[in-house]
Amino acid sequence: MSEKKGRVYLIGAGPGDAGLLTLKGKDLLGEAQVVIYDSLVNPQILRFCRADAELVFAGKTMGEAHMSQEEINELLISRAKEGKTVARLKGGDPFVFGRGGEEAEAVVKNGIDIEIVPGVSSLTAVPAYGGIPITHRQYNSSFAVFTGHHQGEDSDYNPAEIETMVFLMGLNNIESIMKKLLESGKQPSTPVAVISCGTLPEQTSIVGTISDIAEKTKALDVQTPATIVVGEVAALAEATGWYEKKPLFGKTIMVTREKEASSEFSELLASCGAKTVEFPTIEIKPIRDTKEQQFSVKNLEDYDFLVFTSVNGVSNYFDVLASHGKDSRDLKGKKITAIGEKTSEEILKYNLTPDYMPAVYTAEGIISLAEELNLDGKKILIPRALVAREILPDTLRAMGATVEVLCVYETLTPDYSKQELDAIKEKISDAKIDLVTFTSSSTVTNFFSLLGKDPELFARTGFACIGPVTAATLLAHGFTPAVTADIHTTRGLKEKILNFYLS
Repeated sequence: MSEKKGRVYLIGAGPGDAGLLTLKGKDLLGEAQVVIYDSLVNPQILRFCRADAELVFAGKTMGEAHMSQEEINELLISRAKEGKTVARLKGGDPFVFGRGGEEAEAVVKNGIDIEIVPGVSSLTAVPAYGGIPITHRQYNSSFAVFTGHHQGEDSDYNPAEIETMVFLMGLNNIESIMKKLLESGKQPSTPVAVISCGTLPEQTSIVGTISDIAEKTKALDVQTPATIVVGEVAALAEATGWYEKKPLFGKTIMVTREKEASSEFSELLASCGAKTVEFPTIEIKPIRDTKEQQFSVKNLEDYDFLVFTSVNGVSNYFDVLASHGKDSRDLKGKKITAIGEKTSEEILKYNLTPDYMPAVYTAEGIISLAEELNLDGKKILIPRALVAREILPDTLRAMGATVEVLCVYETLTPDYSKQELDAIKEKISDAKIDLVTFTSSSTVTNFFSLLGKDPELFARTGFACIGPVTAATLLAHGFTPAVTADIHTTRGLKEKILNFYLS
């Protein structure tokens, strides 16, 4: 029997913004058994890796390499020879100053199949996020790109003849680069833009000239990585810069939703320019194969109504049905009520359309809707969490309905180490978190059980709640929300946060 042959994917991760990863790169990350990644790769991109993938950090931090290039090459080869699919994930484009060519050569020389997946390069993306077009008919018809480590000595290019120049990784050498440009004939008044941490919420753009840009970057303590653009197009940054003008740019917002759902809300906030910090304070654990579930599924035909109060209630209930050989076809003829758009969308995934959705996305909203229906003698099933408010089932029973609550999941407090919690506390105490968001009462309760209720710790941090029930829970813990959404969805909360900061 022949050995299973592995392969290597050399994937460009883009310049920083996880949204700039290519679709092909995302798909291949989901296949790879081993992912070897660099320090400039946005950690959010690693979410696209399969759950059982071996993740290997091979980058540099503070100038110190965790692995030499030779060691990286050997790791690619050895893992592929084990028959594994290996993804080499590199910032930007792997063939633009990324030593990707060396890695590809080493892999091919060892008889291993390789596929190159280009990435969005920082040489165009970072200036674009700074509002700078690399080419512009009014100013230039060509450009040149250099690594910042190359300062022009012993070279035959003439900077005076190049209309636009882009220097990557050049911040530490910016003074000598500008000196070389002046010596080569560039005018001191030539516009220069330096964009630090381009495409990320930490992005900072500084515009100056060849004569003063080095001094400006030093005075403002500009951080690496940074991209330097020299030429008349650099002056356009001040007029057409768009990313740093986003409404939530410069704000850091904490998301406390469960891990599986936090990314969607984080992306909503990031689309408005916010930096997000994910600190899940609840963990969803399915409840399966209870006597109550067995009885409920066995007597499924008895129910007239099903009421779903959350996305987790929907997904976990259908998992319960599936575990007993049932599916949405077995709910034919039953009226279905959903709290909220997301809950309704989750129901649609199972080829069912909710019959009712209250205008107000709370249990009280369903009660108001139920008052319009004749529930006397009707049997209602509510699949939900183990611990939840009893106002809904109690009120429906008072209306004459027979109500059965079926627990299909429970919310737990995640297990964090002391070191992890101390790191979160430090961010909050240092005023590095502008706003903490809560999307349920459980997120509030668990947040304070993990971090405590010291008023001094949260003195410079605001709180935002998805609705009045969550806000009431926050008040019960001794803190007042700065923001409470009128529409009780993450989109509604995002809009209210925007109004808060723009008012």
